[in-house]
Amino acid sequence: MAIVLDHTIVPAKDKVASAEFFAEIFGLKVKPGQGHFAQVQINESLTFDFADEPEAWGGPGFDPRTGKSHHYAFHISEAEFEAIFGRVKAKGLPYGSGPYNHTDGQIYSRRGGRGFYFEDPNGHLLEVMTVPETGS
Repeated sequence: MAIVLDHTIVPAKDKVASAEFFAEIFGLKVKPGQGHFAQVQINESLTFDFADEPEAWGGPGFDPRTGKSHHYAFHISEAEFEAIFGRVKAKGLPYGSGPYNHTDGQIYSRRGGRGFYFEDPNGHLLEVMTVPETGS
């Protein structure tokens, strides 16, 4: 059996607002219901579970005092890229070509694809990238 990521916990200052932001930008929906997490279904096997605080086991979480954040990267289609990029620009969000220059207003080209970085409201760095189409 292949290893498949089931979910990841995303630390947030406001789990609902963070989940709604992520869902809006990526063209997804926040799962209904209230619980410990605000969940966004990414695909058939993966959810992002937004939490207001780090888990009790002491995960690093986002700490505004130290500026630590997480990085989440996604391979997406060209159509998804255009839709997400359009929503990022429509919101006036800074974006950029690298993790240390994620506000330079540029898109990168790498390995036949393209991508960009931007921050969510909690300072987590999101990256979207296309992969080249393979011919048959």
